[in-house]
Amino acid sequence: MQEGSFTWSRLEKQYRVVEKRIDWGWVIVLLLAAVLLFSINLGELPLRDWDEGTVAQVAREIWRAPAGSMRWLYPMLGGQPYHNKPPLMHLLIAWTYSLLGVNEWTTRLPGAMLTAISVPLLYCIGREIFRQRWAAIYSALIYLTMLPVVRHGRLAMLDGAVICFFMVMMLCVLRSRRDLRYCLGIGIGFGLICLTKGMLGILLGALAFLFLLWDTPRLLTSWYMWIAIIIGSIPIVFWSGSQWIHYGESFARIGIMGQSLNRINTNVENHSGPPWYYLLEIFKYAWPWLMFLPQALRLTWENRNLSWAKLVLVWSAVYLLAISLMGTKLPWYVFPIYPSFALAFGALLAETENPSLQSSYPRAWVASFSLLAVVASAGSIYYSWGTTGKSDLQMIFAAVAVTMALAAILAERGDGQFLKILFWGSYISLLLLMKSNYWVWELEEAYPVKPVAVMIQRAKPTVRKIYTSFPYHRPSLNFYSDRNIIPASDAELKYYWQYNEQPYFLLDASALKNLHLESVKRIDETEGFTLITKDTY
Repeated sequence: MQEGSFTWSRLEKQYRVVEKRIDWGWVIVLLLAAVLLFSINLGELPLRDWDEGTVAQVAREIWRAPAGSMRWLYPMLGGQPYHNKPPLMHLLIAWTYSLLGVNEWTTRLPGAMLTAISVPLLYCIGREIFRQRWAAIYSALIYLTMLPVVRHGRLAMLDGAVICFFMVMMLCVLRSRRDLRYCLGIGIGFGLICLTKGMLGILLGALAFLFLLWDTPRLLTSWYMWIAIIIGSIPIVFWSGSQWIHYGESFARIGIMGQSLNRINTNVENHSGPPWYYLLEIFKYAWPWLMFLPQALRLTWENRNLSWAKLVLVWSAVYLLAISLMGTKLPWYVFPIYPSFALAFGALLAETENPSLQSSYPRAWVASFSLLAVVASAGSIYYSWGTTGKSDLQMIFAAVAVTMALAAILAERGDGQFLKILFWGSYISLLLLMKSNYWVWELEEAYPVKPVAVMIQRAKPTVRKIYTSFPYHRPSLNFYSDRNIIPASDAELKYYWQYNEQPYFLLDASALKNLHLESVKRIDETEGFTLITKDTY
């Protein structure tokens, strides 16, 4: 009897070792695939406006600051205090600048790598909540091949870092159910989220709290848990307190109220939308995986007594409801919901590994694959016409069309290989898109900033502020020109021209003609804009 128990124990240990090796193998494969997808062609396109330009400018000012200036704690933007977000991500980018120089690649690298790390983290979360390894694998692969995840994760924004830290927190939440030492990771993850995006940490922390309340309420009475959260909150308290002491009432008015709390009930900077705004965002960009949503929702609801379903329901439903009720709406606010969708879709697709279910698949899947193949074929044909054909887009759409057509044929035959085709085809299509110059399509919405910035840099204006007739701010232009380019009306431009001793204006052709300015000295022009100043001679 003792010999049998010893043999069984040894076999069990060997089994656990093999399982760990397989898991580590998948973690490495997923990480390498993610790093390739998130890093290819990362620095070839200019930074886009708003978040990228602003984050880069704040990081550069931290990097430039002299030693002992405390700029890392009190960041500046264009010479003014920066209260928008805590500076953790800006510090990471500034550190990258100090090692590798200032350019688009180093600006986007920290966020892209943190988002890439979130892919194997989601696999580890899946291994905690699913009995089948395939469910975890499928969840990670779906998440890896979601267009909004890859695109926003590659941008120099805060959301990729937030989702990485949130997955660290949720993984520790799941593991703390059997080992309380992981509670410390919950506190650290919560602290990192708050130091990256402020008040969002409260919402994501509430998701973890609600999941534990439903799934493992005993953990909420553990001193380990609350001590860990207090430890994780110490840096947040230190940072907030230092801002309050240094800036006083302006930090509360601008940093807390203006940039955080006001976004809940008002549309800050005219970023508004209907309550279904994020449903439309998901519908536009979550294909082809969105076709699995109806069955995934039904499977999740039917298994709501299981931990994985509880996690998916709390994560997706509560988060979507919260951001939909907010007054301010921006496309990237929906980013943290995609991992929960990937988990639900992964659970559904793992069911297809059951041989008894492989004889047929839902007709809606076949129809969706076929429709996507037709749409992608039309796109490929469209971009191949004429002398202005775009070969990159033609190839991308062709890759999507072939993928969807093969998936439709195999699914119609009841062949489970359609999933492998879908994963590989989606990955290759995204790789082609990221390799092209079209993955930051917002750059086409206005004039290219780099030629204009080069013109300004070449002129070396003696002032830091340049007024422009362009109707809105372009933070990317501020970054590249290393000047503060301020939009102004015709009346304001006339006033500045009259009362400033040496003003510099960046004007389009219409404004230059209509303003009728006197003593104009044209310095240079490009992309339809002319840089002028007063001729003092």
